[in-house]
Amino acid sequence: MQLSDFDFDLPETLIATRPAKPRSSARLLVAEGEDITDAVVRDICQWLRPGDRLVLNDTKVIPARLSGVRRRESAQGLTEAKIEVTLLEPRADGCWAALIKPLKKLRDGEEVRFSEDLSARMVAREEGQGLLQFNLSGEDFDAALNAAGAMPLPPYIAAKRAADEQDKDDYQTVWAANTGAVAAPTASLHFDEALLQKLRDHGVTFSHVTLHVGAGTFLPVKVDDITTHKMHGEWGEVSDAAAEEIAATKAAGGRVIPVGTTALRLIETAGRSGEIAPFEGVTDIFIYPGFDFHVADALMTNFHLPKSTLMMLVAALVGHERILQIYEHALREGYRFFSYGDASLLIPKR
Repeated sequence: MQLSDFDFDLPETLIATRPAKPRSSARLLVAEGEDITDAVVRDICQWLRPGDRLVLNDTKVIPARLSGVRRRESAQGLTEAKIEVTLLEPRADGCWAALIKPLKKLRDGEEVRFSEDLSARMVAREEGQGLLQFNLSGEDFDAALNAAGAMPLPPYIAAKRAADEQDKDDYQTVWAANTGAVAAPTASLHFDEALLQKLRDHGVTFSHVTLHVGAGTFLPVKVDDITTHKMHGEWGEVSDAAAEEIAATKAAGGRVIPVGTTALRLIETAGRSGEIAPFEGVTDIFIYPGFDFHVADALMTNFHLPKSTLMMLVAALVGHERILQIYEHALREGYRFFSYGDASLLIPKR
């Protein structure tokens, strides 16, 4: 298939820059078989059955955007340069890989100070990124980063407004537990405690998995033949308990429904043998039409960018022509797109 097969025209006015309040008041497009229904997230129980299991990604987004100052003694005296940093991923040696702007203003060995408590030294550079060694670690680092950092809003939101304190709540799921993501599992942002309790009362169960969403999730596809695209890798874990719960649900005839493409990619990685199994490691699974799903029976997800790998994933689940029909409906009805936008529940014909 060609990249152009996943393109569509999206009006700028449909790109959400703030989430719905309360979270569960966002709109929900339900595509079940051949039917499309316009609903609201808080009413999702109408399409879920007792015995169904939602799979939730419990990664926690770090405030990965930092603004700092580099000071340097020169022939002209003390000079300063503003440095913008976006943390990408921790390395085994304690350094962080980061996007640094402007990278040319920072030499190896120089320090950037972000606050009275937090600073980092540039130790190396690779493939257009910098490797930073921070002055703190552990809980001290987490506290200083939370104080100095801003949420790493996706490029399509950051282009419209700067991140603020409200995003530290809005861009985090209510069940976030395991620190490590630099992008949110955004379908999960629609859930609040009231909705979770409503689902429990309805007989829906939950399993938690962890996939640390990386900045690579926003990388564009640059090849016309999508089968030659190389996916970025992300660390994930499906615990023994989660694998057992998912397997038991399927054995009992319940449906396994990941909330978000990240949870779906992880459980399908863990299920490539044909059955779900525990998994820990890096996944670079690429799901596009023709993919054989072994675990997911349906998917709750937001509306995705044209020509993105996520558009290819949802097309794989429900069919290429069907997803174009669904998106045509969403555009016509004014659904809000992307990370802070509305949601869809995709239940394919089986």
